[in-house]
Amino acid sequence: MPDDAGILTIPDVIDRMGAISEGLAVGDGVRAFNDMYLETTRQVGRAVVDLHFADSAFLDRLDVRFAQLYFQALNAHEEGRGDAPRCWAALFDVRAAPDVARLQFALAGMNAHISYDLPQALVTTVEEFGVDLEQPTVREDYLTVNDVLARTQPIVKDVLLTGPLAELDDAMGEVDDHLGMWAIEGAREMAWRSAQALWALRDSWARERYVQGMDRMVELSSRLLLRL
Repeated sequence: MPDDAGILTIPDVIDRMGAISEGLAVGDGVRAFNDMYLETTRQVGRAVVDLHFADSAFLDRLDVRFAQLYFQALNAHEEGRGDAPRCWAALFDVRAAPDVARLQFALAGMNAHISYDLPQALVTTVEEFGVDLEQPTVREDYLTVNDVLARTQPIVKDVLLTGPLAELDDAMGEVDDHLGMWAIEGAREMAWRSAQALWALRDSWARERYVQGMDRMVELSSRLLLRL
């Protein structure tokens, strides 16, 4: 497996994701998530370069920290170590299932990444920068990412939707787009609240217990997404 310790910038993240997709079959559930995440990261990277954030350096580092948690989980799975987070195992366990749609795989991966990885990446980055989670610019930039994701969603759907799902999407017009964005924003808001809890517990023995609880809850919701 590659040495992900050398991934220090958003372009590094994009290169790593590109390599992951190139090495996987189109029907692989991990590739479905990775393709979605790759396009999203490209859009966030452009926004950072265009200085759409109050603190672009912080957002750049957060994006890298965030991606590294996904890479670590995937490495653990592919190396057969058995210590990947349970919420990621929900996707990895059925990545070759022929009866699961690419969109389901992508949503399960997104659920694990936002609901479990994002709170931890956010707190780690705040600690690294020596700032407070409740600093206004941190929250402001966090919400600005929602605008970037809203612009990315139609592009991602074109990649993931095929066959009957694509026909259903056309029939629903923009209704499902609004619902989808509402779901992403809701997941990110819950991730922010989880980060607040982790921040409050940063010097407590209970922090690890809280992370374990998050993992179990997100695992359950991901497995439900994969059975729809």
